[in-house]
Amino acid sequence: MSRISRLPSSMLRVAACTGIAALTLTACGSGSGSGSGTANAGSGSVKVGLITKTDTNPFFVKMKEGAEKAAKENGVELSTAAGKFDGDNAGQVTAIENMVAAGVKGILITPSDSKAIVPAIEKAKAKGVLVIALDTPTDPESAVDALFATDNLKAGELIGQYAKAAMKGKTAKIAALDLAPGVSVGVQRHNGFLKGFGATDKDVACAQDTGGDQSKGQTAMENCLQKEPGINVVYTINEPAALGAYTALKAKGREKDVLIVSVDGGCTGTQAVKDGKIAATSQQYPLKMAAEGVKAVATYAKDGKKASGYTDTGVTLITDKAQDGVTSKDTAYGLDNCWG
Repeated sequence: MSRISRLPSSMLRVAACTGIAALTLTACGSGSGSGSGTANAGSGSVKVGLITKTDTNPFFVKMKEGAEKAAKENGVELSTAAGKFDGDNAGQVTAIENMVAAGVKGILITPSDSKAIVPAIEKAKAKGVLVIALDTPTDPESAVDALFATDNLKAGELIGQYAKAAMKGKTAKIAALDLAPGVSVGVQRHNGFLKGFGATDKDVACAQDTGGDQSKGQTAMENCLQKEPGINVVYTINEPAALGAYTALKAKGREKDVLIVSVDGGCTGTQAVKDGKIAATSQQYPLKMAAEGVKAVATYAKDGKKASGYTDTGVTLITDKAQDGVTSKDTAYGLDNCWG
């Protein structure tokens, strides 16, 4: 979920379109329509809504890109909306209400608050709207018709296994740079890391919430170093938080002797693995999540068949310093398959 300064033009057009009305239904112009927030499909076509946590994070920009392409391929009309910030549940509720009023057949959503969004989802479903969660499950997961997402527990477990192997028996002093309370994706990654490492929360020397933000990740790492200067393993919720941690460690001259592991697999984060700033990351695939979601809504509109249950969209451990017993691919593979 990292931020980069330059994006391909198609992705920039998507971001610009959705940025016009982050909390309301976006309806960008037609014409060629390439990369716009609403895919052309003609009058009376099937409408699909995509609601992401934000419209600035490259992870969600790539998700929109995947949804846009799939909408054109499946002949449906795509509208997009987003919260003003990661955690903006009220904004997502408004977006759901607007999309239902606009007559969407299905809504794809990455919930900012897995539990608080449920009443709005239930109201949409009661009106016959197919609701599919992408990336982040609701709480309970059964609140939506289906979930297309990374196995976040597995993503965390992979980097936990890697960190354990890389420590080669040395005593670990762990810092956990988490997301925020109440967000299932953050809980799953955190718990997965501990499971893979063979540790519990009692073994964590310092835990801080970062919101997945790089500057907050830096502050969190600074706080942890003050609390426990001997930290030598850092779990991070995502790569921006990891790069923030790296900055704080470098300022203390500790960047060479502290192992940082993360989750996401964005292009900036994968490059950071190649550059040695992050030891390993678990790569996920937002474009696939969105494409599968759009296809599911198109199928529902065509024959009434509802997608159901959980579909794992895949995760791959990326590192250039492979460890025995831990399956991984190198950064060449990671950069070929990254996003952002």
